[in-house]
Amino acid sequence: MSIIARDPQTGEMGVAVESHYFSVGPVAPWAEAGVGAVATQATAEPLYGQLGLEMMRYGKDAPSVLRALAAADSASETRQVAMIAARGNVAAHTGSKATPAAGHLIGKNYSVQGNTMSSEKVWPAMARAFEQKTGDLGDRLLAALEAGQEAGGDIRGQQTAAIIVVSGTSTRRPWKDRIFDLRVEDSPEPITELKRLVRLQRAYRLAFKGDDFAGEKNWGQALSSYRKAVELAPEKEELRYGLAVVLFLSGRDEESLPVFRQVFREHPIWVEITRRNVISGDLPNDPPRIKRIFDQGQGK
Repeated sequence: MSIIARDPQTGEMGVAVESHYFSVGPVAPWAEAGVGAVATQATAEPLYGQLGLEMMRYGKDAPSVLRALAAADSASETRQVAMIAARGNVAAHTGSKATPAAGHLIGKNYSVQGNTMSSEKVWPAMARAFEQKTGDLGDRLLAALEAGQEAGGDIRGQQTAAIIVVSGTSTRRPWKDRIFDLRVEDSPEPITELKRLVRLQRAYRLAFKGDDFAGEKNWGQALSSYRKAVELAPEKEELRYGLAVVLFLSGRDEESLPVFRQVFREHPIWVEITRRNVISGDLPNDPPRIKRIFDQGQGK
């Protein structure tokens, strides 16, 4: 089962998919910033993703692209494909030979589809969840997958899931345009694991923004970004360590020391990493100040 969608407010587009098919991520979901998104499944043919995005990149709308590709495909009746273009037009195809229960439902700025489902209740449940869920596009895509699973999901059970969300406009740097590009290859609860990875991706994106702000010596924004990152993923000690470093670099030594102390006590290896950060210049070579950090590793 999958959902393709576009957020009309931000222009972001995305695909989320779950299946009992090992490593669905490299096959089913496709998306490109400023162009569109594609889901190809049932007897999945990745060319629908590659060629579909290429044709939409040159201005073709999703319905005409899907018609053209399906017409040239001798096995189109075994396929299930959905496409959405950057302008919001949507198309979907469920072949007559797709394994039942199979079908799709097109809504405004989205399409949900499934095959080999436990029942025909799955994709309507996904549509309702997507329409009712608040939050950003990533949250809404995940809500659709969860609803589909709660309605019965794949009759074979769960195994794999993936999500791609891209920006509404292209920077011509694909690595910057991908907000989420995450895969769960094999798990008894792939949607739960995918949600965890999305949470971590959000946290690390905030930390990366914090690093950018720190490089500009915009300490207020840097600290705000890191604090939000730590709040999202408190279990990741490198985020707490990053917060301590930004506090220290901004001259808030007294606030940084308890954070260093907590990280050092839980993960002593960060004492050695700190030594290396002084050598590399990521921390200032200021012996009296740096000694205060190292003292936290001694319980002082």
